[in-house]
Amino acid sequence: MPLRLPFPRPRFGLPAALVLLLGLVGPVSAAETKLRAVATFSILADLVAQVGGDHVAVTSLVQPNADAHGYAPAPSDARTLADARLVVVNGLGLEGWIDRLIKASGTKAPVIVASAGVKPIEAEDDGHGHDGPGHAHGHHDDPHAWQSIANARIYVGNIRDALVRIDPDHAAAYADNAKAYVASLDALEGEVRTGIAAIPKAQRRIITTHDAFGYFTAAYGLTFIAPQGVSTDSEASPRDVARIIRQIRQEKIPAVFLENISDPRLMQQIARESGAVIGGKVFSDALSGPDGPAPTYVAMMRHNLAAFTAALGQR
Repeated sequence: MPLRLPFPRPRFGLPAALVLLLGLVGPVSAAETKLRAVATFSILADLVAQVGGDHVAVTSLVQPNADAHGYAPAPSDARTLADARLVVVNGLGLEGWIDRLIKASGTKAPVIVASAGVKPIEAEDDGHGHDGPGHAHGHHDDPHAWQSIANARIYVGNIRDALVRIDPDHAAAYADNAKAYVASLDALEGEVRTGIAAIPKAQRRIITTHDAFGYFTAAYGLTFIAPQGVSTDSEASPRDVARIIRQIRQEKIPAVFLENISDPRLMQQIARESGAVIGGKVFSDALSGPDGPAPTYVAMMRHNLAAFTAALGQR
């Protein structure tokens, strides 16, 4: 004869299942209530994420490994901005395209300039078109202010204040997150200063094709020299390479980081004929993807420091 279960048993299962279901639904609805923030590029998006923590969902318009200078916005970017509660831009002429995009999106979100309060340095005109509309050609602010960790602290303060204004219910969390993150930036700055100090003074000279390290130079004393006559095409011409080799020899530059030379034979030629060390890939304007060596701002600065000290410590 089959065992008959007491009738009430299944009844207790139903509320338990409902409780479980409601428990599962809970986090989903919580995720939907996160404050939607949009940052113009990946480095800025990481800083917003660090301060926002669990209460903010951040979207970066320009993806990792992509160039924010000459970005061409997609129609989906306007929709992203329209849905945002906060828009964070770098300023200093980096995003020449953002004003038109904000206008086209019709967003009602406040737009904050993360670099507000940074003391800008003047950029050499390197033909990269940072200046955007409204800047006199040849004289404009260098937009890469985040290359100084002291400036990154200013960015964090501006982001924290904006989040607190928009979402005062979580003001304490934003303040705590910002404080903890600034402590990690302080530690990072100590690492950078120690790393650069370990390089002999005569060795603290690097060539890069993209003049994005002016604030790093001013803050930490590593000199970056933009090579003369490097084309902005995907590859340098033989004439460019000859000029670079001549410049390296004349100025006794120990290391070269040339991101726009993809042909390893040219790299080998520069190393062979100039005696300079060919450094690894450095990140200036964008983070790597999550699986790369520079998925966050702190990781990017550590990676670049390691690349510089490795290249300059070989002589």
